[in-house]
Amino acid sequence: MPLKTENADLSNAEFINTRLSSARFHDVNLSEARFVDVNLSSAHLEDVNLSSAVISNANCSHMSIANACYEGMRIDGILVTDLLQVYRNQSS
Repeated sequence: MPLKTENADLSNAEFINTRLSSARFHDVNLSEARFVDVNLSSAHLEDVNLSSAVISNANCSHMSIANACYEGMRIDGILVTDLLQVYRNQSS
């Protein structure tokens, strides 16, 4: 039987060498959490607030982002909205 935790406060918890594959997170606050050497391959993120998040040294191959707000988002220092505008202008 799967472990089910509701209304738990695990603030400042540390998970080391922990398997959470196929885990479900719903209405979870992970603000200011740090993820180091984490495998999120094939993960599905929906209705997620990533404002001010920093992703570095990441493998984003075959990653898809849809229906998202890109205001202020940068990839290698370049505004994504600028990249999209250039792309759309060239595609016209």
